[in-house]
Amino acid sequence: MNIVASQADLATGPAPVSTLYLIDASMYVFRAWHSMPNVFFDVDGQPVNAVHGFARFLLDFVERTRATHAVAAFDIALTSSFRNAIYQAYKANREPAPPELKRQFEYCRELAAAFGFRVLADAAYEADDLIGSVLAALRGRGLRAVIVSADKDFGQLLDHDVEQWDYARGQRWGAAGVPARLGVEARQVIDYLALTGDAIDNIPGVPGIGAKSAAALLAHFGSLEVLLARVDEVPFLRLRGAKALAEKLRAHAEQARLSQRLASIALDAPVPGEPDGLLRRAADLAALDLLCERLRIGPLTRTRAHQLLQTEAAA
Repeated sequence: MNIVASQADLATGPAPVSTLYLIDASMYVFRAWHSMPNVFFDVDGQPVNAVHGFARFLLDFVERTRATHAVAAFDIALTSSFRNAIYQAYKANREPAPPELKRQFEYCRELAAAFGFRVLADAAYEADDLIGSVLAALRGRGLRAVIVSADKDFGQLLDHDVEQWDYARGQRWGAAGVPARLGVEARQVIDYLALTGDAIDNIPGVPGIGAKSAAALLAHFGSLEVLLARVDEVPFLRLRGAKALAEKLRAHAEQARLSQRLASIALDAPVPGEPDGLLRRAADLAALDLLCERLRIGPLTRTRAHQLLQTEAAA
């Protein structure tokens, strides 16, 4: 089977370090859903504005990166994640995707596969977990990794070999860039979220502890467990409302530990364990043409896709 970078090429001589791109694909589908006008319909008259926007994202991404190793990770575990078994209210504040968007997600997964991306989705694990598990499985395998997402939770995965790329804003950073964004080190992101909670995911955290207080506490104590073990020292810190902070921590220590579990990206999801399993395959142009027909994607976009993907195949 043809692939963008052949296994023979990878095995010949001291090959340069390849970059693995891990796309938080659902984020870019939602962005397209909210930003693209509702004027695109498939052959059945169903709305496909998010698919058209996602197709443009994929084209632009491939043009800019010419990625040889790439994963598109999708969320399909809104209510069936393993976290729901731990905490029933996890993401319970989110409305389920409307049927017209759910249908478009299926199209987007097909598009990503037609472009040659390795598509990952799992009923028990979220996209974050799939990305984290790929990184864990491939650690030390000679790949540098870039997580394509704006989600702050990914800060916990960043290190000297893993960067994050907010594609829409054109911003890219590694572990050293996390403090400027969250006020804590990359290794403290999980504990930071355990204290502050996350309203988007309905992670409770410790009521009354905000971003500044959480960052200050972790700067002093280093970790959540040390903080909870030494909570009697908190009233003596030079923090506004230090005594009240100590009382909140005592009252909600177990809730903080629960939130820590919920905020931790899983590293054991079923994912490919070898770099070759994440190679972009040659684009399936026949499948892409069929999708374009069904989605009523115009000739300009089709021609651009064909030229780009054929150029890749010939390289």
